[in-house]
Amino acid sequence: MDWGMKNRMSRLIQPDGKCFFLPIDHGYFQGPTSCLEKPGETIKPLLRYCDALFVTRGVVRSAIDPAIKKPIILRVSGGTSMVGKNLANEVITTAIDDVIRINATAVGISIFVGSDYEKQTLNNLTSLVNECEKYGIPVMAVTAVGKELEKRGARYLALACRIAAELGAKVVKTYWCADDFEKVTNGCPVPVVMAGGPKCETDKEVLEFVHDGMQKGAIGVNLGRNVWQNPNALPMMRALHAIIHKNASVGEAFDLFNSIKNEKL
Repeated sequence: MDWGMKNRMSRLIQPDGKCFFLPIDHGYFQGPTSCLEKPGETIKPLLRYCDALFVTRGVVRSAIDPAIKKPIILRVSGGTSMVGKNLANEVITTAIDDVIRINATAVGISIFVGSDYEKQTLNNLTSLVNECEKYGIPVMAVTAVGKELEKRGARYLALACRIAAELGAKVVKTYWCADDFEKVTNGCPVPVVMAGGPKCETDKEVLEFVHDGMQKGAIGVNLGRNVWQNPNALPMMRALHAIIHKNASVGEAFDLFNSIKNEKL
C-alpha cells in the first residue's frame, strides 16, 4: 500500500487491530428511519465511542459538524428504495472528486452476489476500486442481501466476502451467522466487520452475536439499528465498545450496559 492508503486504514482500524463503525446511512433506501429522523442529534452522545461514521454525502453536508474528528466512510452506492422492485439494482451515486471534497477516509458500496444484478453491482465495486486506488482511498464492500434474509448462511457469506476481497475491497462488511462464521472470516484475506441487520429481540442478544463474531475472526462491527434504535443507546454503545476494544466477555459487557442504564434512571 502507498502511504496515503496505509494512513487512511490506520484511522479506521485502531492500534489494537479492531474497529467500531457507526452506520447512519439507512435513509438512502429506507427514508426517514425510526430514531434517525435527525441523524446529527442521534449520533451526538455516541460519537465518542465509535471509530468511524458510515454516512451519505447528503447527511454529511446537512447534519454533520465539519469539525468532526472521526473518520467518514462515505456511502457511494444507491438508486433503489424499499418501495421499488429490487434493492439490488444499485449504481454508484458519488463521483470520486466529491469523495475527495468531503475528505472521506474511505468509501462503502453494496454488492448483491447471487441476485439478478450481481454483475452490475460487482462491476460497480471494481469501477470504484479502480478510481479510489488512484487516490489511496480504501473501499469497504457491503455484502448486501436485500430482502432475501435466508441467504445469511456461512456458505453464501464466505462466497460474497471472498469475491469482494478478490475485486479489491480493503474491508468487507458482512452479516454474522450462528453456524460456521469462522469459515467466512478465514476465507476472506481482508478484514471482516459485522453488520447488525434487523434489530435484535433483546439487549443481551446483540452483545452475544458481536462477541461470538469477534472470537471467530471479525475485527469489529458496523452496527446501527441495534444501537441507536435502542432506548438505551449510549449504554449499548459502551457495552459493545468494551467487547470490541477491551476484550470484555458478554457477562461483563451486559453488567456494564445495566450499570450505565441504571445511572440514567
